[in-house]
Amino acid sequence: MVFNCIMCQKEKCYYYNLCSKCERVKDYLSLYGDRVYEVLDNVLSRDEDKQNNKIDAEIVEEIIIKEQKLRQKKKAKYSTVVQRPLPPLPPLIPTEESIMKSF
Repeated sequence: MVFNCIMCQKEKCYYYNLCSKCERVKDYLSLYGDRVYEVLDNVLSRDEDKQNNKIDAEIVEEIIIKEQKLRQKKKAKYSTVVQRPLPPLPPLIPTEESIMKSF
């Protein structure tokens, strides 16, 4: 049986009531929740040039936030490591004591 997609009502569906594009939107909604609505409102309510600028700005903000979180995790991980001093190196030129100890 053939159905029209219940969301876009443009595509034909054969097994499910959503076309593949609308199924992706449904998946995004289940993964990201209300964040999808915020992005759609912030991005699509603009001219095309402004949309591209907003997309770039959104991506940059998310990248910066994720980098900061990674730095904090890395900082917390290494802040608990105790640095111990290395033992002194033996002298390069043998001394009388080192020669006597070897016999």
